[in-house]
Order: sequence, then C-alpha cells, then structure tokens
Amino acid sequence: MNRKLGKLPPRHDPRTFRLESSLGTRLITPPPAINWATDVTWPVWCNDTLGCCTQVSVASAIRCWTLAAQAQTLLSDEQVIRNYSAASGYIPGNPATDQGGIELDVLNRWVREGYERPGQPGHDYLTAFGSVPPTDPSAVRRAIAALGGLYIGVQIPNYIMQASGDWICQPTANQTIAGGHAVWIHGYDPDWLYFNTWGECRRMSWGWFEQFCDEAYGLLSRQNWLTIRGMSPQNEDMDALIAEMRAA
Repeated sequence: MNRKLGKLPPRHDPRTFRLESSLGTRLITPPPAINWATDVTWPVWCNDTLGCCTQVSVASAIRCWTLAAQAQTLLSDEQVIRNYSAASGYIPGNPATDQGGIELDVLNRWVREGYERPGQPGHDYLTAFGSVPPTDPSAVRRAIAALGGLYIGVQIPNYIMQASGDWICQPTANQTIAGGHAVWIHGYDPDWLYFNTWGECRRMSWGWFEQFCDEAYGLLSRQNWLTIRGMSPQNEDMDALIAEMRAA
C-alpha cells in the first residue's frame, strides 16, 4: 500500500496553553493502561495518495471521542479532503497544492472555524487544546486517559516507510528522515502506545515515541467528549479544566 506523509515542521506559539501543569492538578491519575479504540477497523482516508495526515488525525480523534462518549461519528473520505482543503489549501486535482499541513494551524482553525463532520448540521468545533511535552510520560498518559487521545507529530525514518508492524527503534536501520507525519494516539500500556495510520492499527514503543515525536497536543472537545450527563467518560468536569488552562 502507498503511504503519504504530510506534517510540516512544527510552528510554536508562546500563547498555546501548556497542559503539563493543568493535567497534573485537574485530571485523573492515569491508569496503567487504557485504549479508546479497541477492535476498530480504520479507513485510510486518502492518506495513501494525499498528504492529509493532519486531517486524518482530526477524523480519528472525532471517531475515538464519539465511540467512547456518544455514538460513533465516522467522517467520509470526501469530508476529510474538504477539511484538508480548508485548512491547508489543497485543491483537488492539482497535485502541486498537496503540501501537507502545520499541526498548530490545523488545530487553531478547528477552534475558530470548525471542520465538516456527518451526523449534525454545521461544523465540528474544538473547544481548546494545549501542548504536552513528549518527554513527560506522565503527562502523555494523563492526556490520553482523560482527554480520549493525543494529537502528535513525528519525524518518520525511512525504515518505517519500508516495513509494516510495530514502530520500534532500530539503530542499524536507515535513520534518514523521510518527512513528518501526524497521528492520533488512542491508547497506551507500559510497553506501547496505540494509534492508527494508513488504515491500520499500529503500536509504537515508548522509546520510539520519545526519539521521534516532535510535537504533541491534548485536545478538549465539548462537542464530542461529553456524555449525556455533561461529563467526560472519565467523569471529568470540562469547564474546570478549560478555566484552568486559560488561567495558565
């Protein structure tokens, strides 16, 4: 199967909320293991032909959240492509405009203008987001457990592009970086982080994550992550967390 990348280099903004402190004081103590998308078959969402991984990760987040909190919402290929066009300037039929996306720009637009989604009128809006240090395993686990996943960017070495299976450190393999890639992490245990990419469920080792992840964001979605009781699936009060994030 073809595999396309599409995450452009990170753009940092000092105004971005930092979730390490908020996550540590307001959210649950993370369990040893959790997975929000077990036994799920994932679409490719055109990431075999387009560099739309930043929007595939948006679609993956919406699916994970709604699987856990409400009823599953699954974006179509066409919606993912239209969202990619809206955020990153892709023009269908014009390969020169398939340039990928910047994660921070994708998330900011999700907050301000929203993205297409099925199942309801209007757009899907992200409530808030904040950066999570990839070098802080506790913050990473807490974000996945409490917020339903983690939106990350990684640098992909060539040996990952050339093989299937788990993403693990292979010091003797080709370490040349092929490009950046966005994925949605939907689970973890002591040995692995669980995610989907190119239509497959995959695992990456914690060591691989620490070596190759160059940005990570915890996302808060009032629209998708609240149950009918008005709380998250982990019984967290979203209003309290949002207020603390904005005060940080």
